[in-house]
Amino acid sequence: MKLSDYATIAFDCDGVILNSNKVKTRAFYTAALPYGEECALALESYHTSNGGISRYKKFNWFVNTFIDAEKREEVYESLLKSYESAVKEGLATCDFNEDLLLLKKKTPNANWLVVSGGAQKELHQLFKDRNLDCLFEGGIFGSPDSKETIFSREIERDNIKLPALFIGDSKYDFTSSTKFGLDFLFLSQWSEVIDWAEFCAAHEIFHVPSLLQIEKSQ
Repeated sequence: MKLSDYATIAFDCDGVILNSNKVKTRAFYTAALPYGEECALALESYHTSNGGISRYKKFNWFVNTFIDAEKREEVYESLLKSYESAVKEGLATCDFNEDLLLLKKKTPNANWLVVSGGAQKELHQLFKDRNLDCLFEGGIFGSPDSKETIFSREIERDNIKLPALFIGDSKYDFTSSTKFGLDFLFLSQWSEVIDWAEFCAAHEIFHVPSLLQIEKSQ
């Protein structure tokens, strides 16, 4: 299906709109480092293996795996604060995918929205500060709601109309969107999924190295 045929186009944020995957990966490592490098590396690995899932679930996994029960709540809050501090500057300065500007011109009739694993409140402020919110008239959505919750709700609200496309860079992006009837495109440009090519081949997923390659590949 051509891009111009879609009524809705939804985008993941990290690794699609912004080159921010490495910013967040480093922030997870830094947040967990006070508990030892082994723990920090474990959280970093868990994060990259579970791309698209919120920080809240990842830190819950960390404290349940490495922290004594009586200290988990305190450590959880400390991890969140450390992480939020570490990513704030990085998100404000990381590269924006300027291919989106051309893509917007080519899809004037599509409703654009963001469906991210990032914190929704932070995303709203970030996109406003970087003057990106105007691109996504359908809204900017994130955690604590899961992507499944967002897709289900926005379809029910008729904010996501089919045929719809979700552009993401993780395995979870694929599973969370296709279960609700959206087409999926894997953007490999900034993805941290090591075996993305094998995954796309196994699931017959359309993939491109950059957004400008979409129409050339159709």
